[in-house]
Amino acid sequence: MGGTGVRGGRMTIEAQLRDKMRKIEALFAGAGTVGERLAAEAALERVRARLGELERRDPAIEMQFSLPDQWSRRLLLALCRRYGLKPYRYRRQRLTTVMVRVPRGFVDQVLWPEFDELNQALTVYLNEVTLRVIREEVYADASEAVEVAQALPSSNGTAAG
Repeated sequence: MGGTGVRGGRMTIEAQLRDKMRKIEALFAGAGTVGERLAAEAALERVRARLGELERRDPAIEMQFSLPDQWSRRLLLALCRRYGLKPYRYRRQRLTTVMVRVPRGFVDQVLWPEFDELNQALTVYLNEVTLRVIREEVYADASEAVEVAQALPSSNGTAAG
């Protein structure tokens, strides 16, 4: 599926996601024009400058993020690296843990709000793709399991649980 493709006059889900991600980035970076590469780069530089300013007023502290899945973790890692931060984790920490030294104000004002918006958009996209593949390739009914009032007896006479 093409990243910026149009199918039947409508943007593909992936193209919509990419467009939304660019708009969200522009919103948090303060860019005036979304689509131009130079404007996006200038916006990124403004955010990096803001980070530098915050670091002078608000010293970096070690922050720990525990993320629910690999997609969220990868997104946070990419955002950190884009802003010149160096994410890491300690030996024996879970793979879903991300550590970073960063001013708290930058996390509160830029990094986490941007991550949250992008992560929500990415989660919606991944869910739609997953359901589509299941419906098309495995079985058309991809609905959730039916909820029952109590445990049903198992075939060997013990309660299922």
